[in-house]
Amino acid sequence: MLRVATYNVRGLKDDRKALVRVIRALRPDVLCLQEAPRLPGWRRERWALARAAGLSVAAGGRVGGTAVLTAPAVRLLHGRGHRLRWFPGLEWRSTALAVVEKTVEKDRERYAVCSAHLDLQAGARLRHASQIVALLERAAGEFGAAPVLAGDLNEIPGAPVWRLLGGRYTDCFTAVRGPAPRIGADEDESRAGATFPARDPRVRIDAIFAGPGLTVVSYGGAAVPAEDLTAASDHRPVVAEIARTPSARA
Repeated sequence: MLRVATYNVRGLKDDRKALVRVIRALRPDVLCLQEAPRLPGWRRERWALARAAGLSVAAGGRVGGTAVLTAPAVRLLHGRGHRLRWFPGLEWRSTALAVVEKTVEKDRERYAVCSAHLDLQAGARLRHASQIVALLERAAGEFGAAPVLAGDLNEIPGAPVWRLLGGRYTDCFTAVRGPAPRIGADEDESRAGATFPARDPRVRIDAIFAGPGLTVVSYGGAAVPAEDLTAASDHRPVVAEIARTPSARA
């Protein structure tokens, strides 16, 4: 079983001690970051955060601000950042991809985990999502790994990117909590799983998707005081426990 978390950390502009407490509470095997530091000294900043949280930097470049961190419990097989197609006038986006191996009851399970931060512009979001899926599935096939995609989609469930990803992968939230509420649902129900803004979450734009051959065991957030969640970033993180089904194990 693998614990995968995703977290938009807003360039580490907020309370770093609170951020480290939140990350440690998530207890991730693999942590997908968005808005990781990109200014001069970005490598040093990322490694400092990773060390404070008991993790290592596994993948990600400066452009786009995506990164993957890993815990000692997993072995890194492959890690790199990929620049996505550039659209004039828009921010240059990227994805970070790490292939990891974890030993579970003598079985060596491999996962290809991708961190994504999609654009605010709908057309670019959809094109980048398709590009990320192709990169992820290529890596998963090359290493015999199960694909997992996590990140800040900048889009609410039911929109085009969610439909694209939902047609190939399992939305970990809905696997555990059930389908999204229908139009007309009460406010508490419609906010279930919301991740943004951190102070008063209203929309679910951060998500984890599990590929074929994977079972979603659990899904949730960080067990920390609410003050830490609001001090650490403008997003709330989510974490999922994902397991290979017996028939899918190598």
